[in-house]
This record gives sequence, structure tokens and C-alpha cells, in this order.
Amino acid sequence: MPAELPLVEARGVGVRRGGRWLLRDVDIKVARREVVTLIGPNGAGKTTLVRVLLGLLGADTGEVRREEGVTVGYVPQRVQFDPTLPLTVARLMTLTSRRPIDAVTEALDETGVGHLLGARVSDLSSGELQRVLLARALMRLPNLLVLDEPLQGVDYTGETELYDLIAAIVDRRGCGVLMVSHDLHIVMAATDRVVCLNHHVCCTGAPAEVVGHDEFRRLFGPRTAAGAAVYRHVHDHVHDLAGDVADGDDRGTHAGAG
Repeated sequence: MPAELPLVEARGVGVRRGGRWLLRDVDIKVARREVVTLIGPNGAGKTTLVRVLLGLLGADTGEVRREEGVTVGYVPQRVQFDPTLPLTVARLMTLTSRRPIDAVTEALDETGVGHLLGARVSDLSSGELQRVLLARALMRLPNLLVLDEPLQGVDYTGETELYDLIAAIVDRRGCGVLMVSHDLHIVMAATDRVVCLNHHVCCTGAPAEVVGHDEFRRLFGPRTAAGAAVYRHVHDHVHDLAGDVADGDDRGTHAGAG
């Protein structure tokens, strides 16, 4: 059976600004039902690469191919709201496009925050805001989800719950996911591939392989590499059309490996 064509793929991509390379000779691809996690220190070029993949920034070298008709749901790295504005979750969900209330509530229910429809955005916790933004991206019915630092400001428990949620969305919708993170304390083992970036691709592979790679250890240090945990998600149940568990129990497990 032939391999499925990627939703988006970069080959030999380079971006040069101010006489230096922000990215150089970068290869990366994401297919349907695949979760790819892009990691690297601050300033490594992760957000630049995302902008290139989304067509928001041109590359100086190489090429980017996107599947014809691909729809992207994007959760940005930083979203700031004026706390004095009475912006509700319902209004946020329809700021840039009109959506029927049924579609809004369905998306919020899918990410576990349907009860926050009338809440003020300024009153949300970091984890609640991330789930609302994810719901907003899902309303586009994306083939590809791009999540730029989705765990920013979220505590450990919230991180594992969001990992479960992302895995469930992939199971249910069959979309591809590109997740960007500089947080090395937990690596998503449900990730099919981890790409370690520092202006170029230092190493790539399954999470356990990357954590043990010499380039990874040189970049982040042996203590950080030794302390990086591998999160394991076991998703051995199915969902009905409403997103509820239809058969069996949710027996997802979390385990760490140093």
C-alpha cells in the first residue's frame, strides 16, 4: 500500500535575514493522522518555520508543498486580550467569521469547555483559554492542526489532559497535527515523530530516540535530556459522532521515562 502523501512538506527550506540564516536546509512533513512535534530552544526558528509552512513567509531556498485544498486550524503562540473589554467566549468564537451557535457549542464541547460559552475571556485560566482557542480552530474543520506552544502557562495536570485531548481529536477527525514546543519536560509519546530544530534539523525520530540522540544532548545538556519524560497515551476506545465514548472505557495511561 503506497504511503499517504503529506498534508504539508518542506524540502531544503532556508530563510535568511540580516545576513544570517534563521533556517537552513530544513526538511519536515506532516501527513493525515500523524502528530509531529517540533522542539527546540527559544530563537531556534520554530515560529519562522511554521510561518513558512503556512505560506505566511517566503523561503529563500528550498520548496514547500501543501496538499491541494488543505484546511489549516491554527492556534497561535501568544494571544493577548484587553482585560477591560467584556469579551465573552461566545463572541471570541465568532470574531472573524459568523458561525451558527450549534457549531460553536459543538466545538467547545469537543474540547471540554462547553460550560464556558458565556464566560468572560479575561476570567479564563491558561488551560481553559487553550481549549477555547483549540475549539475555535476546530470550527474550520481542518485537515491540519498547527498548535504553536499550546501548553504555555498550563500546569502539569493540564498538560497531560491536553495531550489526551489532542490524541482523541486525531482519532476522531483523522487530521494531522504539527505541535510546536520548547518545553522538554514532557515529550508526547503519541507523537509519531519529533523534529529537533536549531536553525537546522539537529535530529528527528520517535520521542525516545530523539531524547537519547547525541545532538539533542549537546543542544540541551545531559541533565535536561536525562530529565525529559516521555508521556505515553493509550487510547483503546472509540467515539460516537457526538464525541462520547461508544465502546469500552478510557484507560489512557501516563508514564515517565528518563
